[in-house]
Amino acid sequence: MDNRLTHLRSERGLSQAALAELLGVSRQTIISIERGRFDPSLPLAFKLAATFETTIEAIFTPDR
Repeated sequence: MDNRLTHLRSERGLSQAALAELLGVSRQTIISIERGRFDPSLPLAFKLAATFETTIEAIFTPDR
């Protein structure tokens, strides 16, 4: 799954550690999601969307 997480995080001036703390996950989780090695759970995807005030679909797109 492709994602725009790195871009959105950078736009907000958030470090990976700061975003992880906001979401209650580890920095390693954020790194893994950004690199496409880990797909977030649905509750985490909703938290990400709420954090960036957007939709899940605006952050994540399925692989082609």
